[in-house]
Amino acid sequence: MAKIILATGKRKSAIARASLKDGTGNVTFNTVSLDCVKPEMIRLKLQEPLILLGETAKKFDIDLTVVGGGVMGQISAARLAIARALVEKNEKFKEIFLAYDRQLLVADVRRKEQKKPNSHGSARSKRQKSYR
Repeated sequence: MAKIILATGKRKSAIARASLKDGTGNVTFNTVSLDCVKPEMIRLKLQEPLILLGETAKKFDIDLTVVGGGVMGQISAARLAIARALVEKNEKFKEIFLAYDRQLLVADVRRKEQKKPNSHGSARSKRQKSYR
């Protein structure tokens, strides 16, 4: 029986769960094949960990489930989950990912700043004062 590796990734309010198992290189994103993800820039960002590994990545099937957040938050969370699952499978991949981009393995903890009372629009804008 093949061992299934589970990994998670977070970005803003998006949470991604990746399950990695031995296979033929199929990647599904919320039950949709990776080839159907549009636009192409988003698909390429999602494929970065797989592109870095080249032919080695074609030995694994990855099933991604992402909830919450916006489009780019979901893609960043899924990218993090894929890279973490691959590193759990083989520790040698960690050096490759860190040399390319640290964000592949380390979550970005920045969040939206809360809106303050008596501010108009955003978190730091205040009501305009008139002294005359």
